[in-house]
Amino acid sequence: MARSDRIRVIGVPLDLGQDRRGVEMGPSALRVAGLVQRLAALGLQVEDAGNVPIAPAHPEDLGDPNAKYLGPIAKSCRMQSEWVEQALQVGDFPLVLGGDHSIAIGATAGMCSFFRKRGQNLGLIWLDAHGDCNTPATTPSGNIHGMSLACLLGQGPRELIRLEGYSPMVQPQNAVLVGVHDLDAGEKTLLRQVGVKVYTMRDLDERGMRAVMEEAIGIAGHGAAGIVASLDMDFVDAVYAPGVGTPVRGGATYREAHLAMEILADSQFLFALEVVEINPVLDEHNRTAELAVELILSALGKKIF
Repeated sequence: MARSDRIRVIGVPLDLGQDRRGVEMGPSALRVAGLVQRLAALGLQVEDAGNVPIAPAHPEDLGDPNAKYLGPIAKSCRMQSEWVEQALQVGDFPLVLGGDHSIAIGATAGMCSFFRKRGQNLGLIWLDAHGDCNTPATTPSGNIHGMSLACLLGQGPRELIRLEGYSPMVQPQNAVLVGVHDLDAGEKTLLRQVGVKVYTMRDLDERGMRAVMEEAIGIAGHGAAGIVASLDMDFVDAVYAPGVGTPVRGGATYREAHLAMEILADSQFLFALEVVEINPVLDEHNRTAELAVELILSALGKKIF
């Protein structure tokens, strides 16, 4: 499935998947950084669909401390899934703006549902400093943004792993984690058990971004109709992207991040993109959102020459 030139921007200002407020302003920060106008300048048709409604949460909604705010997050994810699937049904490219990384459960669910109804599989490339593969049994924090990939792979609360009535939503052999440099012990165990291919920052250091991304695309795309990329901005080193909730030193450089996006664009296999975890409260003059816009443009075909 080739990438559509009709881009539908979908904001998801959800912040319940983690403890630091501010990430709900991520979609607004990206729009302030000129996202829609700069996409249009590439010759793309752009529709900004606005934001998925997020109901305010109350202290009594916290629920299980090992899966905080599970109920409100599951409700939001169901709505996100509907919005994303509707975009794909009319031939649009879903560009989903977070919010914390728990939004990937709902957004990717909609993509998986679209393909499953056509007897096809989805490939997933997860660009992140973290594994996001904890479960309520292994989580050190109870934050669902650290469980999002696990849920897509069928490991986690039933309310999230069966959003579309089946599990796993993504086949482990079609999921690839790129750029990880901070994994919990439980995540290491789960990733090995389910068989997800993991490229750490050491792999990037030793082999280079091109080799890793080309392999990742080949693995994620094998037998799949298309690939979705889920970009957590903490994939990029905090020197370049300070406005993220859980920064970790040693991430991708500015040019490495652009190269990853450019290789995805060259593949002609990318049909959806999620960009998450931008927190303007922690940022410096909207630097992280501006970098995210640049990376989105690279993923959608902008070239140096």
